[in-house]
Amino acid sequence: MELQIRGVLNTLSWGILMPLGATMASSESAGIQYTSHRNIGTTLFGLAMLQVFALLLRPKLDHKFGVYWNIYHHLVGYTVIILSIISIFNGFDILNPEKKWKNAYIGINVASAFISVLLEAYTWVVVLKRKRSEAARKHLQGVNGASGSSEDHV
Repeated sequence: MELQIRGVLNTLSWGILMPLGATMASSESAGIQYTSHRNIGTTLFGLAMLQVFALLLRPKLDHKFGVYWNIYHHLVGYTVIILSIISIFNGFDILNPEKKWKNAYIGINVASAFISVLLEAYTWVVVLKRKRSEAARKHLQGVNGASGSSEDHV
């Protein structure tokens, strides 16, 4: 959910700030350019759009390409997170705000990362339990017959 919120905010900021930046670049700040910040932002927007469009091509979980899609999805997602953090620190360097704002952002990111790690660990626990229960169920079906009940054989 956190990534979806960040994606929506990124899209909104893109739609608002790109026209503003184009206007300001031509008139108010003609000699000032923040190329790395702009390039990171453009890359972030492209990756975010790629993630959204990739949902249309998502294979079913049991499809042979499902594993590869999950790897792609996670790699692009983590890349977006890392680039967004770099972009914001780049923006701090550009704007040079009070130190408390940078510290607040660092605190929010540390808390967010901690929560994300906990949720990721919980997800893996659930997935592993589900796989174990499916394996046990298949084993019981093999022992007791196709229906899983020993009464069918009486």
